[in-house]
Amino acid sequence: MAKKADSSEVNTSKKADKSESKKGADKKAASKKDARKKGGVKKYFRDLKSEIKKVVWPSREKVVNNTGVVLSVMIVMSLLLFGIDSLLMVAIKAILSIGA
Repeated sequence: MAKKADSSEVNTSKKADKSESKKGADKKAASKKDARKKGGVKKYFRDLKSEIKKVVWPSREKVVNNTGVVLSVMIVMSLLLFGIDSLLMVAIKAILSIGA
């Protein structure tokens, strides 16, 4: 009989936990709605403007230099991949011609 009483206590405690978690979720949802209403669109753009002012923009020289580095790495890598692809194509053709 004691086991049945324990299981019923467990069930009631689980139900209580579920109802508490629902209450917590309701409070979180309500606080999110309140946060949206407080600031609005004006506050969003005001904050956006202040964050943009904090950004440290690179100089023109740095941008040109970084662009040159990116383009040169792209050219080198494309030539490397082209070379590997060509070698593999020649190797595959050689292997296939052996069997024919």
